[in-house]
Amino acid sequence: MDILYQNLLAFTRYDLIMIGIGCLLIYLAIAKEMEPSLLLPMGFGTILVNIPFSDALTGPIRELYEAGIANELFPLLLFIGIGAMIDFGPLLSNPKLMLFGAAAQFGIFFTLCMASMFFPQIDAASIAIIGAADGPTSIAVANTLGSKYVGAITVAAYSYMALVPIIQPPVIKLLTSKKERQIRMPYEQKTVSKKMRILFPIIITVVASAIVPQATALIGFLMFGNLIRECGVLESLSGTAQNVLANLITIFLGISVAFNMTADQFLKPDTLLILGLGLIAFVVDTAGGVLFAKFLNLFFKKKINPMIGAAGISAFPMSGRIVHKMGLEEDPQNFLLMHSIGVNVSGQIASVIAGGIILNLFS
Repeated sequence: MDILYQNLLAFTRYDLIMIGIGCLLIYLAIAKEMEPSLLLPMGFGTILVNIPFSDALTGPIRELYEAGIANELFPLLLFIGIGAMIDFGPLLSNPKLMLFGAAAQFGIFFTLCMASMFFPQIDAASIAIIGAADGPTSIAVANTLGSKYVGAITVAAYSYMALVPIIQPPVIKLLTSKKERQIRMPYEQKTVSKKMRILFPIIITVVASAIVPQATALIGFLMFGNLIRECGVLESLSGTAQNVLANLITIFLGISVAFNMTADQFLKPDTLLILGLGLIAFVVDTAGGVLFAKFLNLFFKKKINPMIGAAGISAFPMSGRIVHKMGLEEDPQNFLLMHSIGVNVSGQIASVIAGGIILNLFS
């Protein structure tokens, strides 16, 4: 009985706060359906690691963290599944959409400058990548650079990905007029050959890796997953990558990231600052894509609906769908889905390259 009382008395208010945060993540995952596949295991893992004398922290969760997060294995394996889910057809039909993916990464480097005012460069660089709206890239960059804020960065990255439907529409409406949001962009169906679909992930891997060698693993695993999808001879393997592999790795990723969600690491003023800077990065990325489209309209006779620029973040396919939905709200005959999804998949590539650039500059 004495041991039981000692264990109960060992709880501090900080442990209870972190257990409350874990319960909040579980609530958001179940009740609000905010990235449930990741937030639920992360929330439950947070509860496990904040129980005094927990053997989960010193045993299985530590082992999972060392085996899959510390060496970047889980994020990279997840990229195979993500790559297998992506159809680059809309992008290959209209390659200029790649420009919007690049423009929407501006928030990363803007936030890097801001974060450098409050954090050491290594941590500032890790925080800035939240703007990519790409959870695996955020985890990989933060771990590679050795940031001590991996837990807060992960929570921020995935939380803002889940909040795309709430964050992006007000920013888009603030920067565009009703007339601009009503611009129609007829989609011209172009046949993309199987050969082109197969060559595309190989070419992107070689070119991107040659320019940013530190992005080789990130871009390579993403493109490998896409090659499995497009080659046409590995349909079973493609299905496994999209479903079984992606889901299994997401569970392990979520629960092992909780290793960094202990009270002594998470309950700091810095955590709130990271969440704030992450939001700024996300907003500026969205604004950068929209403003770039508006800039191009100064020169193009065939106008672009500037809302598609907002889909250049890496939150695939949520951002593309949100832009399409907003277009229909303004004009029921305005179908932007193929354009916005094309921009969205280009953002997936651009975010990984941006992560490689950050690693190249600071690793």
